Amino acid sequence: MTAVVQPTARPGPVVGCAERPVLRERGQREVFCGLTGIVWLHRKIQDAFFLVVGSRTCAHLIQSAAGVMIFAEPRFATAVMEERDLAGLADANEELDRMVARLVERRPDIRMLFLVGSCPSEVIKLDLSRAAARLSQRHAPDLRILNYSGSGIETTFTQGEDKCLASLVPELPAATAEPQLLVVGALADVVEDQIARLFGTMGIDDVRFLPPRQSRDLPPVGPGTHYLLAQPFLGDTARALDERGAVHLPAPFPLGAEGTTKWLKAAADAFGVDPMRFRSATAAAEARAQQALAAYRDRLEGRRIFFFPDSQLEIPLARMLSRELGMRLTEIGTPYLHRAHLAEELALLPEDVVLSEGQDVDRQLDRARAERPDITVCGLGLANPLEAEGLTTKWSIELLFTPIQGYEQAGDLAALFARPFDRQTRLRV
Repeated sequence: MTAVVQPTARPGPVVGCAERPVLRERGQREVFCGLTGIVWLHRKIQDAFFLVVGSRTCAHLIQSAAGVMIFAEPRFATAVMEERDLAGLADANEELDRMVARLVERRPDIRMLFLVGSCPSEVIKLDLSRAAARLSQRHAPDLRILNYSGSGIETTFTQGEDKCLASLVPELPAATAEPQLLVVGALADVVEDQIARLFGTMGIDDVRFLPPRQSRDLPPVGPGTHYLLAQPFLGDTARALDERGAVHLPAPFPLGAEGTTKWLKAAADAFGVDPMRFRSATAAAEARAQQALAAYRDRLEGRRIFFFPDSQLEIPLARMLSRELGMRLTEIGTPYLHRAHLAEELALLPEDVVLSEGQDVDRQLDRARAERPDITVCGLGLANPLEAEGLTTKWSIELLFTPIQGYEQAGDLAALFARPFDRQTRLRV
């Protein structure tokens, strides 16, 4: 389809909880670091390798999160910094050069290498951007080497993906002024295929994805590029795309039937898709999603839910659980509230919801204990202690490892929240 992209409409009056004050907390945090994003990114970019420059703790974290068996050969590793490196008694750059050379010799199939900074590498001020430039020149053209920070000093665990994708944006080729659609955020391949088919049925054929499945397929970007965010935690990536001339399409995120429809509609409107054609393309899938959600509504309707800040998925999830499954929202905590990217989500939330940004874990634990919600969404570090106190929990990290976006995954998303209650029932019996 060749379409003239319509100007992005100015947002209308805000409703919902967009004007509610936000409780901002700046205290002790309880989150994984940005290195965790490697677990899903290394599966997504199939010819990329992620080399963490960090400690043995970094290596244990990633291996534990990924569940890697000793005979597997994943596309990530840790260049372990020893005491000599931290004390400045060894040239860390020379050791890194040797390690990269060994890696390239052993894994000639790798076409893109990410040097990932960690807390230890940043504490000793190891300049991985300069190392990446030096090594990329040495190993060109067969291997492209980039870097980003996954340090827990400055990132929560989903921000690792944001840093990674932001490092890719300068590498994207320039696009022509022809209209094209870019979907930004790591999605399961099956979800990508579903989305591409839906857009194709609408007549939007030039759809690309960031990150791509192969590094050689980096999507072009330019003034004709309009992009949809598939994940709410990609602030740095969005800013980098804006600087390349791309235009953001504001929309709720594609969680649940309603969110997916509104997300697709934002692109359809921008590309001038006829409303009847849009309904024809989406009606059957939307009906399937609604039917799948209805199967869980009886188990979830009226249940009270409390979100600890962890993944930045909290607000879109709360919107979907409240509007499509009838759950009652007590508090929605999020590590960072990007008002521009979440404006459409905030407008769909109940007016009386409590919003909190950042974390002071002791104060939030006190509020959760006082609320005694039916289910609490939190990180792994809090789940077991809360379960021991009789609170039912859902691991927020599971929502990153599971395909939950789009119509066909709506029922699976609802099932993730129904399952803890099913477990409770079985345990009581």
